[in-house]
Amino acid sequence: MPRDGTSRFRDMNGQTVYHFFCVSSFSEYSVVDVAHLVNINHYPLPPEKACLLSCGISTGLGAAWKEADVEEGSTVAIFGLGAVGLAVAVGAKQRGATKIIGVDINDEKFEIGKRFGITDFVNPSTCGDKSVSEVIKEMTNGGADYCFECIGLSSLMAEAFNSSRNGWGKTVILGVEMHGSQLTLNPYLLGRTVILSLFGGIKPKSDIPLLANKYLDKDLSLEGFITHEVPFKDINKAFDYLQQGKSLRCIINMDP
Repeated sequence: MPRDGTSRFRDMNGQTVYHFFCVSSFSEYSVVDVAHLVNINHYPLPPEKACLLSCGISTGLGAAWKEADVEEGSTVAIFGLGAVGLAVAVGAKQRGATKIIGVDINDEKFEIGKRFGITDFVNPSTCGDKSVSEVIKEMTNGGADYCFECIGLSSLMAEAFNSSRNGWGKTVILGVEMHGSQLTLNPYLLGRTVILSLFGGIKPKSDIPLLANKYLDKDLSLEGFITHEVPFKDINKAFDYLQQGKSLRCIINMDP
């Protein structure tokens, strides 16, 4: 939303169209606050790749690189293997993490995740009487050094925290709680850090051009995140792919 709380958008009848999540990506033309602009015009970056550097891939990479500052030889657990979670895996792998555990209820995400750096997989629905945190502690001999919650459920946020190693474990919460539930943590589990992260700690003005440069230098692959492309008239198909768990990132072309 603009600073004065109004909307810049109108429909064909002149009625106000409100912004979604402070972004309005489905508008061909708009007036935006200069604070929301990042100039990458001097990078020969195709628009269908540049759009991937908004929330999603940048968020996951930033969380691994900047918020958690993953160290070489460390263990990582990622709750939710959508685009954000897989980008965390890419960032953790580049930082030299030796064990990167993906947690997801979709078994197909393991094979997909391997391409991004996932080394191990946990499906919560197949853990039996054990909690996910108990399984991860067994896999890591005490807990993961770094945990990332990428879904937006307070119960998973707590489970990620419980999965982190006592003494120095760090949990980064990237998901936005979808039900407005409160997060409750056990105060006796001391010596651990919890970070509530927005955009993975990325500073758009300075960091997005750096990510664009990494892509152009082939230090960062974006193509693997693109699973579908649809014209704008088929935008509902993009949401269907997302709900069916078939899509990581769907490029929507504005061209008629």
